Amino acid sequence: MKYIIAVLPLFLGAALDSILGDPYSLPHPIRLIGRLIAALERAVRRRMSGHLRAGGVLLAAAVLTVSAAVPLAILIVCYSVNLWLGAVIEGVMCYYLMAARCLRDESMKVYRAVKSGDTEAARKAVSMIVGRDTAVLDEKGIIRAAVETVAENTSDGVTAPLMYMSLGGAVLGFFYKAANTMDSMIGYRNEKYADIGRFAAKLDDVLNYIPSRLTALAMTAAAPLLGFDGGRAFRIWRRDRRKHASPNSAQTEAACAGALGVRLAGDAYYFGELHRKEYIGDPVREIENHDIPRANRLMYGAAVLVFMAAAAVRAVIAGGIL
Repeated sequence: MKYIIAVLPLFLGAALDSILGDPYSLPHPIRLIGRLIAALERAVRRRMSGHLRAGGVLLAAAVLTVSAAVPLAILIVCYSVNLWLGAVIEGVMCYYLMAARCLRDESMKVYRAVKSGDTEAARKAVSMIVGRDTAVLDEKGIIRAAVETVAENTSDGVTAPLMYMSLGGAVLGFFYKAANTMDSMIGYRNEKYADIGRFAAKLDDVLNYIPSRLTALAMTAAAPLLGFDGGRAFRIWRRDRRKHASPNSAQTEAACAGALGVRLAGDAYYFGELHRKEYIGDPVREIENHDIPRANRLMYGAAVLVFMAAAAVRAVIAGGIL
């Protein structure tokens, strides 16, 4: 029974995510973490305006502590009452940490808008899932941005949480997501966030260093199973995985570009400022709208492989602890 109890939260979380996706109409723990980050950012800017870098460290420490302590306290109570109750509640927590269905649904909004010929709607849809300026994007640029986002967030939003949950359950999963959310909100390398978000950005780089590389390998393994080019995915990953300012983002983008046979990345505008970027992948063919669902298939393929490994790790840990 101990193995079932250990693995059940992962299975329940994955099943709920596949069926329900992101519950927009319900309170979401990650959105609550986001509100906490925003509130603490305002407090730090107001009270520590001359020491934003130190304030950013305090902000991160507070967010990480609260984000891990709250689910830990809830799970201690639930598991002490009943193991099955604890496993179910932890499964719901795991569900909130997974974003595969949401990533697919949001990217497919871009696909449908492009398919209908509504470029403005496609720009609006892609603006909801990317950080770059979208007003300057043409149709190919919109599609490329959507594919890149699916590729990058396969790690951040799907497989990395699974990996951390395999090691420390929902508590470690929330610790990771808190760090990742901080990076997405204050981790920008611009004048406004360079100091206050420095620690959060560096922490996210550290936490994603191994998951991003394992996810890229999972993509290359899943590619031939889905009819994509696994050999080219591995070659492009090896060649282009460092072509990004972040040590992690190009890992999965390179594997995806190779698997699909398209070229990603290149120059992009952020907050009105042009950022020069190298291309990732070879233009074996022109990128097309159908590459968005293809990228989603690759995301799910990699997620299944990582999920199987994560469940095995949970079972091994359970055998040694319980």
